[in-house]
Amino acid sequence: MPPGTVPDGAARSENALAAERRLEFAALLDRFRATPVLVPLGDGHAPGEERGLLTADLNGIRFILAFSDRQALARYAQARGEFGREWTYQAILGARLLDVAVPSAGVPCGVALDCADGPDGMILPPVKGIVPDEGAIDANTHP
Repeated sequence: MPPGTVPDGAARSENALAAERRLEFAALLDRFRATPVLVPLGDGHAPGEERGLLTADLNGIRFILAFSDRQALARYAQARGEFGREWTYQAILGARLLDVAVPSAGVPCGVALDCADGPDGMILPPVKGIVPDEGAIDANTHP
């Protein structure tokens, strides 16, 4: 067998594992979409200015910061050294974040859930299948 080739059984096994992971992610995404999450409000830039959703930018992509519960938000506040500050937040359905807030951002935007929880957190990038095509950075690519 030439170097770098995979036996047929191994390829099927890898394909089965990939299919299983896609199904697991789809179920996780469905749960996120059906669940209200807590989204802190950022500070308005001027007095009396409306406060928007708290975001963070990473490598040219904006992420709306969302938390599964108040304890997750508290861990984030603690990690930032801002545990003593009052955090104003809204409960927003995950589907509404992905379907409305992300495309409205005007820049590539995704959602970071429980971002202070390391591997227990979740990143939902702005790609097809997660956000509407008009907000997806890969909207002009073929599957």
